[in-house]
Amino acid sequence: MKKIGIADTTFARYDMGGAAIDEIKKNASGIKVERYTVPGIKDLPVAAKKLINSGCEIVMALGMPGPQPIDKQCAHEASLGLIAVQLMTDTHVIEVFVHEDEAEDDRELKWLAERRTREHALNAIALLFHPEKLTEKAGTGQRQGFDDAKPL
Repeated sequence: MKKIGIADTTFARYDMGGAAIDEIKKNASGIKVERYTVPGIKDLPVAAKKLINSGCEIVMALGMPGPQPIDKQCAHEASLGLIAVQLMTDTHVIEVFVHEDEAEDDRELKWLAERRTREHALNAIALLFHPEKLTEKAGTGQRQGFDDAKPL
């Protein structure tokens, strides 16, 4: 049985972890999901590492940075930490950040958080079970959340 880790935060304004778990359960069997919730985005790297150390073969790190410059700095620092975890453990950590200023209003922000999270959950499943499906999409301008870009 494969194991996926879900690391999320209480700082997020939407339950991204719940959406990820729902999408995984709808689209794959033979998967155990372990969730680890932390206060803020800079806590995600250690949460991801703990999940990997507990046997997770891939982790989704979910966060919603605010719109202020300090929020962007914290998101960047968290991202660097998540990259370090991947390099230390040879394990994919799918970073799923939804910045509050990506949306025009709360309705669009909720839609974006749900859609990006669910699309990345499908990517996590593909990486675990069918990585060739991602190879088939190479160079096609796939985006998670908003519409895909057109290939060149």
